[in-house]
Amino acid sequence: MKPANDTQTGEHDELSIARALEEDIIFGRLAPGTRLTEDTLLARFAVTRHFARQALVELEAMGIVVRERNRGATVRSLTPRQVQEIYAVRELLQRQAALWIPLPAPDGLIEELNAIHAEHGQHIEAGFLRGVHEANDRFHLTLFGACGNDHLVQSIELYMRLSLPVRANSMANKDGLRIAHEHHRLMIEMLKGRDNWVLAQLCVDHLQPSKARYLNRVT
Repeated sequence: MKPANDTQTGEHDELSIARALEEDIIFGRLAPGTRLTEDTLLARFAVTRHFARQALVELEAMGIVVRERNRGATVRSLTPRQVQEIYAVRELLQRQAALWIPLPAPDGLIEELNAIHAEHGQHIEAGFLRGVHEANDRFHLTLFGACGNDHLVQSIELYMRLSLPVRANSMANKDGLRIAHEHHRLMIEMLKGRDNWVLAQLCVDHLQPSKARYLNRVT
């Protein structure tokens, strides 16, 4: 399949190249383990070698590309053990953040999450995967941002990025996306109550379907 979002010479910098490659990785057009050479990027985007190299640095910082001496860059792939370890940390972080959210949550937070939730659902039904991905991440970072600990939220965001190969595996599953969307609705409802433990457990349970699908595929 031809990668999406290519434009003509002179219209790219390292950030736009990184964004195009990020989209190809997230939506499965570049499979885990695929090599990304500077020469390939030069041919595709018609930019200088500096921009191609910096785009790979940006992708490495995002956690979706691995660069190794004498081997170049490859799309990050995860072993079953790595998936289990990353998700164990995600569960700890997200459970703790949910436990620290003051309940019942302010009306402003509920309204903001409802707006993101509506956008997320529209993108699912339209099949606009970039929109689904971005609305999903925005929903979770807004939700967990209410815990009041910026360092915890930054750690959650880091592990969201590290798990992108796992999460990408679920993007083509519309039924799975609808289930995730329903989980989001339930999270909003729980924010109106007072039981942080139930909210925290849902936030952990919400992680399991994409992890299970990925592990079933690679084991």
